[in-house]
Amino acid sequence: MTLNRRSFLRATSGIAGALSFSPWLLAAAQNSDVGADVVIIGGSLGGCAAAIAALRRGKRVVMTEETDWLGGQLTSQIVPPDEHGFIETRGANASYRKFRNDVRDYYRQNYPLTDAAKAKPNLNPGNGSVSRLCHEPRVAVAVFNETLAPYLQSGQLTLLLEHVPVQADMDGDRVGSVTVRSLKSGDEKTLTAPYFIDATELGDLLPLTGTEYITGAEAKSDTHELHAAEVANPANQQAFTVCFPLQYVAGENFVGDKPADYDFWRDYVPALTPPWSGKLLDLSYSSPRDLKPKKLGFDPTGAATAGTLNLWNYRRIVDANNFLPGSVPGSTTLVNWPQNDYVLGNLIDVSEAEKQKHIAQAKQLSLSLFYWLQTECPRADGGAGFPGLRLVPEMAGTTDGMAKYPYVRESRRILAEFTVTELHVGAQQRAEIVGKAEKNMKAAPFADSVGVGSYHIDLHPSSGGNNYIDFASLPFQIPLGSLIPRRVENLIPACKNIGTTHLSNGCYRLHPVEWGIGEAAGCLASYALETKATPRAIRASADKLADFQRGLVAEGVEISWEQS
Repeated sequence: MTLNRRSFLRATSGIAGALSFSPWLLAAAQNSDVGADVVIIGGSLGGCAAAIAALRRGKRVVMTEETDWLGGQLTSQIVPPDEHGFIETRGANASYRKFRNDVRDYYRQNYPLTDAAKAKPNLNPGNGSVSRLCHEPRVAVAVFNETLAPYLQSGQLTLLLEHVPVQADMDGDRVGSVTVRSLKSGDEKTLTAPYFIDATELGDLLPLTGTEYITGAEAKSDTHELHAAEVANPANQQAFTVCFPLQYVAGENFVGDKPADYDFWRDYVPALTPPWSGKLLDLSYSSPRDLKPKKLGFDPTGAATAGTLNLWNYRRIVDANNFLPGSVPGSTTLVNWPQNDYVLGNLIDVSEAEKQKHIAQAKQLSLSLFYWLQTECPRADGGAGFPGLRLVPEMAGTTDGMAKYPYVRESRRILAEFTVTELHVGAQQRAEIVGKAEKNMKAAPFADSVGVGSYHIDLHPSSGGNNYIDFASLPFQIPLGSLIPRRVENLIPACKNIGTTHLSNGCYRLHPVEWGIGEAAGCLASYALETKATPRAIRASADKLADFQRGLVAEGVEISWEQS
């Protein structure tokens, strides 16, 4: 049967219910004080993985989230997963692969897919080239909600959406409590637990708890990294991006008013070293590996673009060919491109007013890019602009069609018991250290490994004026020492706030690695409670460390590539 737009909405009406917890599921304590075994501040991808791990081990969990969507970079930031090429079979935890399969099953059960699409074991709903699983963010939200619903119903999990941390009380080197405030009502709750997990996008608990941390770029004299800066600059941080879904409907004209800051962004040339290729709103950019000007293509019909990457296909999250004729208005891509990377300021360690100013300006950049694509983007036929492009607010979960939260590439990072550097994972520097050809290299082995990952070291242009820094790394491990602060005993990072450097963060920041970090954090807090040993003591004891790692492996955590 051919479904029209209204039929499609009826067929997927279950999605709307899955996107918001019903009142009995949101059984957040009415009291101002809420206790648990583990408090997770931040519903990022790492936060969700940490919660699932701790709940699986029978722990009582309170989790907060700044937005009304769980999942961080995968959902509220709308970024399809960036993954390595082996992801379907190795190099990620079993729970991460289960999540990916659950996303595919959700499409099969709730969306009007073609028979051919339903039959694909490795269904890619958008057929985007960046990932083997490019999908709508709201489907990931629905999967998280379904996964957590039994724990919410039983009371094992308390979820506080649209809450942010505002204060922490310390008892020596331990976090005693964290106070969170509702963004809707202004009411505050004080959360207590033996262990706290910082799963925020920016490492928000670190300054509140006085946990020592670092930001920005370190000096080569401090880290001895081949590609490090000569002089440290804490304010030199990677660009963030306000992403947005973009749909194309042939024959339509959705061109509206020009954005307020369009004239500025239309003529803006990033002041970077080495120089950018020209204007930011252009189909040329600096190729990340050699920084030479490189031409990109854009054609929302999905057609090939003269030997260049078609940006439309790159992060496409809906491919109309996967759906029954007439069931979707058109294909949809996710715009997270060089053209909307924002480098004019940071979100970390600035006033709230400055933070919001930069987010607003980054949103204006994205709106300007959208308008430029509608009106001025060069077409293969010699014309300009694609007026059939439209924003898709219903996919973003917002009124303006922009993501709920900026896509953050760099966070505060704890000063850890062990810091991963380029020396441990960079292909070129490993070759220089070991003295073998790069093709025979392996990343440094970590005896305290609690996970694995693989991605090149990928730093986008920065607020300090750096162009891309992009070079090869080697499949790596996640050392437990990078999750343990040097001083504070009961605070565990769960995402980009672990002990990495400005450079090594570039390969530890992607979706499956953040999931692995979060799962390790949730398991670590649980094991610490079960053994009455601190994370520091667990790492220091050969017997306890080995026992902890055996438990991880039994739960489907990959701690070595040989194990894969």
